[in-house]
Amino acid sequence: MAMACCSSGGRRRAALLLRGGLAQSSLLRGSSAGSHYARSFASASEENDVVVVGGGPGGYVAAIKAAQLGLKTTCIEKRGTLGGTCLNVGCIPSKALLHSSHMYHEAKHAFPSHGVKFAQLEVDLAAMMAQKDKAVANLTKGIEGLFKKNKVTYVKGAGKLISSSEVAVDGLDGSSTVVKGKNIIIATGSDVKSLPGIVIDEKKIVSSTGALALTEIPKKLVVIGAGYIGLEMGSVWGRLGSEVTVVEFAPEIVPTMDGEVRKMFQRSLEKQKMKFMLKTKVVGVDASGPGVKLTVEPSAGGEQSVLEADVVLVSAGRSPYTKGLGVEDLGIKTDKIGRIEVNERFATSVPGVFAIGDVIPGPMLAHKAEEDGVACVEFIAGKTGHVDYDTVPGVVYTNPEVASVGKTEEQVKAAGIEYRVGKFPFLANSRAKAIDSAEGVVKILADKESDKILGVHIMAPNAGELIHEAVLALQYGASSEDIARTCHAHPTLSEAVKEAAMATYDKPIHI
Repeated sequence: MAMACCSSGGRRRAALLLRGGLAQSSLLRGSSAGSHYARSFASASEENDVVVVGGGPGGYVAAIKAAQLGLKTTCIEKRGTLGGTCLNVGCIPSKALLHSSHMYHEAKHAFPSHGVKFAQLEVDLAAMMAQKDKAVANLTKGIEGLFKKNKVTYVKGAGKLISSSEVAVDGLDGSSTVVKGKNIIIATGSDVKSLPGIVIDEKKIVSSTGALALTEIPKKLVVIGAGYIGLEMGSVWGRLGSEVTVVEFAPEIVPTMDGEVRKMFQRSLEKQKMKFMLKTKVVGVDASGPGVKLTVEPSAGGEQSVLEADVVLVSAGRSPYTKGLGVEDLGIKTDKIGRIEVNERFATSVPGVFAIGDVIPGPMLAHKAEEDGVACVEFIAGKTGHVDYDTVPGVVYTNPEVASVGKTEEQVKAAGIEYRVGKFPFLANSRAKAIDSAEGVVKILADKESDKILGVHIMAPNAGELIHEAVLALQYGASSEDIARTCHAHPTLSEAVKEAAMATYDKPIHI
């Protein structure tokens, strides 16, 4: 993992220590304070302090931070729009559809009990997609505006490293050039992981990209893979009326999730009519007809059966994207699954070349990539960066959401740590009851002797927002009593976190 050696809060302390002059490295002394903004290509004669290959969450954040630190910076992106997979065909459009489909589902199933009734309710899928596309377009343009504000040069084209200080670019306009840089950061992200014998056509057999752009609601949707993305996209189309079946090779959904919370989560999804076929593998695909026929069998082998679907979503994970980058030609070391190996400063085996985000070990999450980007350029600028992968939160944006940070109960047991568990159900939370959305729980794990928080797991409405109190607590080594003795506004969902903390070190009040 790419983690700096400094402790929690190290970035702030390091900045204070370095303010007296160490922050200005030799790299900075020969460079200009910033660079011009241009959609055209940088001249081959101009040398940058930093060249970032990839304009996704890790890349564009690294580019902006580098420019803010006074480094002449160029960012190369082949998509033609900034934001990477996350903004264009991932995190952002999926959340837009999750919200829109949730609004429809609430209007259909929950509004009547609140006294809101409709004579007729229908889905306008085209309008829903248009709203999603508008959100994406506005945000990508916003990043271009941030590049302009921070004087980052933006190059549109596919980059390939031809040396440790040069990137050849095939421009989207047909031109070609070489961009030079004292430091190159690889931030090319990841791509959909393919499965043997399954050809994704983005029509009947789709990746998450195709699932975000369907032109009609499939009657039957089969999702291959019960991870974050598969369950989120399955939820979108299930709410809109699709019959959703999830096929998973493993015996459990979301294997990284705390076991107790996972069971609750699966029961919740099943109540929403999502079907699961666990310990099952796909051994054959027939897409010759109007739909798709999948032949499946138990993961360990056994009797086969056939699933029919209008659309099949392949969501079996992602792989680091280094194709065509020249990684092998330069001798940049990678591990057995293709991730670029880096040290604690995000440096690769080739001096002057760095890597961040999904192309290196660690969680494949946009916010982790952003933190990588900031820390990496801080190291380049002579400062001290810090990323603690143990405090990177994970969120499944279904309804209810599931968010977690730190260790699961299974991990704590495996580590041989004596611990205490505190839990508080949202059924006992006044705000959750008031809004008639009280499904879920907060679960806190703490060291038995020191009371230091080891992990927090939340299944609830807006769990993705509630989790950050726990992230901060873990970052600063807080105890469950610290949270329990912190005043929380009433009535709020976050009071459930306080009550779970009280249950961990003592006793809760409201249950």
